Amino acid sequence: MKQEISVELAGGKRLSFETGNLAKQAHGAAVVRMGDNVVLATGVANAEPREGIDFFPLTVDYREYTYAGGRIPGGFIKREGRPSEREILTSRQIDRPIRPLFPDGFRCETQVIAFVLSADTENDPDVAAINGASCALTISDIPFQGPIGAVRVGLVNGGFVVNPTYSEMRDSLLNIMVVGTAEGIVMIESGAKEVKEETVVDAIEFAHTEIKKICGAINELRDKAGKPKRQVEPPEFDQAYYNDLKSRIG
Repeated sequence: MKQEISVELAGGKRLSFETGNLAKQAHGAAVVRMGDNVVLATGVANAEPREGIDFFPLTVDYREYTYAGGRIPGGFIKREGRPSEREILTSRQIDRPIRPLFPDGFRCETQVIAFVLSADTENDPDVAAINGASCALTISDIPFQGPIGAVRVGLVNGGFVVNPTYSEMRDSLLNIMVVGTAEGIVMIESGAKEVKEETVVDAIEFAHTEIKKICGAINELRDKAGKPKRQVEPPEFDQAYYNDLKSRIG
């Protein structure tokens, strides 16, 4: 059953989330719209943990196919090529904030994939992709301890702008991507011209206010369409090994 919710951010910009229409076989799927950008994000995890590993096997893939801009690759080969540097970096932007929010001991192979279905020429789809991944994992049965929200903040004409357009970014003194939960910040990625430290702190606080709105919207969608979370057995704590290390280190 299709469910949809939207949230209004500062400056009247809207971010909408939809589930139940596309990628129904995924454990969680969300379509995110920001401006005329449309991003489909999905989350899938194996039912059984992978044997013989001591890490969380998470794969994140973000792709911007040319059809999203209304074009088909030229030449004899019509297929899309390997991920670009931008796509790889955006995949990492998605990976970094979500990876710490999975429980200790979760060893099931997990894939998070974000496709740009439609791209405009004004809004960067990376923000929508991060929020889409958060929404897909939150409404799924995968034990993700989110949600998270992501916003980009610019400083234009002395004021903060949330999710600035490309044209606004050309005049911005600050480009800061902030990702966090309703309780705190998880990731910051920034570039700027010379601005005061207080300005950066104010931008982060401004971003967190908007992040709380996004997290609230995702939680509301989870209440409507979310699945019960899987139970994860916490790893056993080796007290003898801990005591041995403590005695050696002091």
